[in-house]
Amino acid sequence: MDDIEQRATVAIDVGHVDLSPDRVNDMASALEVWDEERISALVHPLHYTELAALIERLPQHLRRTLITALGEDLHPDALSAIDYAVREQVIDLLEPRELASVVQEMDSDDVVDFVEDLDEADRRGVLEALPEDDRAQVEESLTYPGNSAGRMMQHELVAVPEFWTVGECIDYLRRAADHEELEGEDLLPEEFYDIYVVDPRRHPVGKLPLNRLLRTRRPVLLSEIMRREIKVIPATMDQEEVAFLFSQRDLVSAPVVDRDGRLAGVITIDDIVDVIQEEQEEDVLRLHGVPETDIFSGVVQTTRSRFAWLLVNLGTAVLASLVIGLFDATIEQVVALAVLMPIVASMGGNAGTQTLTVAVRALATRDLTPANALRVIGKESLVGAVNGLLFAALTGLVAWLWFDDPVIGVVIAMAMVSNLLIAGLAGASIPIGLQRLGVDPAIASTVFLTTVTDVVGFFSFLGLAALILI
Repeated sequence: MDDIEQRATVAIDVGHVDLSPDRVNDMASALEVWDEERISALVHPLHYTELAALIERLPQHLRRTLITALGEDLHPDALSAIDYAVREQVIDLLEPRELASVVQEMDSDDVVDFVEDLDEADRRGVLEALPEDDRAQVEESLTYPGNSAGRMMQHELVAVPEFWTVGECIDYLRRAADHEELEGEDLLPEEFYDIYVVDPRRHPVGKLPLNRLLRTRRPVLLSEIMRREIKVIPATMDQEEVAFLFSQRDLVSAPVVDRDGRLAGVITIDDIVDVIQEEQEEDVLRLHGVPETDIFSGVVQTTRSRFAWLLVNLGTAVLASLVIGLFDATIEQVVALAVLMPIVASMGGNAGTQTLTVAVRALATRDLTPANALRVIGKESLVGAVNGLLFAALTGLVAWLWFDDPVIGVVIAMAMVSNLLIAGLAGASIPIGLQRLGVDPAIASTVFLTTVTDVVGFFSFLGLAALILI
């Protein structure tokens, strides 16, 4: 498991690599003067994630120089780890022969992940550079829906018939390894943790961990020691469902089957770590109206991706302003209301965001289900009401002392209770409602919550002030 843990750690750290500024500056200096010996010395000890980070952090003109210097020596995994926006630039810098050489060294799942975001011309060029069998596998994976098990599986696996003995299986593995050494042709995955046992129609009937194989005597049949209870993953299953399955069952690998139930590929834990990180980042970004990480994107592309969300927020802000406009006469008579309004709206928004974040995360981890939805909504509403009472006492006292008017303290206290109660209710119910409507809660929940807390906060505060003070 050491290698698995190491690869998992690497996957988590991608994008947060400890690459010192001095290392980047040293590389920039060497590239400026085209010091090939120094460039090679700086690149050689780097892990592929560090190389990817280095390429991302260099200015664009030096990035071009480094790619030229690396040529076919560019690590294939580094190309996969580079941010998508930068990867497009790197692809444009590589000659077709160099790109083909790099891609041929990738595992099939990495090739699929690499080519699925390319434009049609680049994708065709990469696929044509692959051997015919490899190209067929990649094209098959591309027929499955995006973010599905079929897209993330790797085709390299070990499958053996159930009538073999342990000795026959070990001999097969050794012959395949010898063939690879002599012919340079990969017959086995670079790394694998389980051997899959299949029937004559290539349907998986069991799984054999390597440790169990090596601990068993040669004459024993595989059918006697294999694990028959295996979780088979349909190629069309969403990657988030696959990650949840791995988490629930503590899987290291799992077989993927096609539409006819035949063994098509395998998913391993290192792929799942990438999915978990990707889904987590996606939810965080969407909650704040950013569709994807765009730190390396151009100004126009970044502006375009954020404009739509800001436009929606402008609409909600106008709605809140219309509510304020209904009470403009009240505000003119009691200026203190204009000073205190932001407090009520801000507290409601923050309280609602706390509940919203918990609810969205619970939906993603399947902890929040239709069975316990009402209980969760009730609990969050009660928490909002209790916090509302506590902060009502605090803000009411502050407002009383500030403006020397106990009635203003009562008004803001009552508004605080109602807004925090509604914030808790909305923060829990909005994500649940959106999910039932088939909308990703991470995308649209925030804008609805902001609208509710602003409108309720302003309406309750100013409405109570109009009734009590005027």
